[in-house]
Amino acid sequence: MNNKFLRFIKKNYQLYLLLAPSAILLFCFAYLPMVGIVIAFQSYSPALGILGSKFVGMKNFMQYFRSYQFAVTIKNTLVLSIYSILVGFPLPILLALMCNQMKTKMFKKVFQVVTYLPHFISTMVMCGLILIFLSPSSGLFANLFKLFGAQFPNLMASAANFKHVYVWSDIWQHLGWDSIIYLAALAGIDPTYYEAATVDGATTLQKIRYIDIPMILPTAMVLLILRAGSILGIGFEKVFLLQNVQNIMSSEIISTYVYKMGMQSMQYSLSTAIGLFNTVVNVIVLLLVNLISKKFTDNSLF
Repeated sequence: MNNKFLRFIKKNYQLYLLLAPSAILLFCFAYLPMVGIVIAFQSYSPALGILGSKFVGMKNFMQYFRSYQFAVTIKNTLVLSIYSILVGFPLPILLALMCNQMKTKMFKKVFQVVTYLPHFISTMVMCGLILIFLSPSSGLFANLFKLFGAQFPNLMASAANFKHVYVWSDIWQHLGWDSIIYLAALAGIDPTYYEAATVDGATTLQKIRYIDIPMILPTAMVLLILRAGSILGIGFEKVFLLQNVQNIMSSEIISTYVYKMGMQSMQYSLSTAIGLFNTVVNVIVLLLVNLISKKFTDNSLF
């Protein structure tokens, strides 16, 4: 067995040489830092280091579970994540189906470019635009409201409205880009299916229902599994940049709390424990959703 494996390596050594730099980078930046997970079970002190710090077991985890912030951060993270999935998962599919039905090539290209462009705006610039547009005194929407004698509400100072601002701005930014993979799946459908449906007198909606949707369903399920696997993995940057004193009750999520505990309060062991808990929950959810999808739809990651 070993001789056969070595012969295979020798025969394809050029491919392994091409793979080596990426594998080394992955090991150095993704797997090697995992050694630091041990401080989640320690009372870590930078002066003593990992080897010299006292082992405290599950104390850091219990401190987080018993704290007031546990329920708040879990709730806010789940609300933003589930809201994003409920809205952000079907809309790119609908956009792809709509683009696929466009007959004018020039209009279709312009429409795609317009919907793709926001994806390339950096998170910091996007948050700056959101704050400018939603400013209650000089923002774009505030000036439009003034034309009709109305006053625009201060959405960024409202904890109840934070989730709507976060999710829908995210949808606007990434909707077109997320639809690309569905457009690629639609482009791979055999044209004879449409020809046969046309001969049978199928309408456009019937073609979408019985051809397009079933053909892109495997792709959609894989992407849904991946999104469900990061249900507690809401991005840190955008939430942190939009966060303020007025909306913090809805904007304090796990990743921002980890940052504050680790970088601002210097509670390195506690922040590592919270991050590890977050990762473990994401892995468990990923495995469960993958298992459910495999059982009921025969589509899964593994």
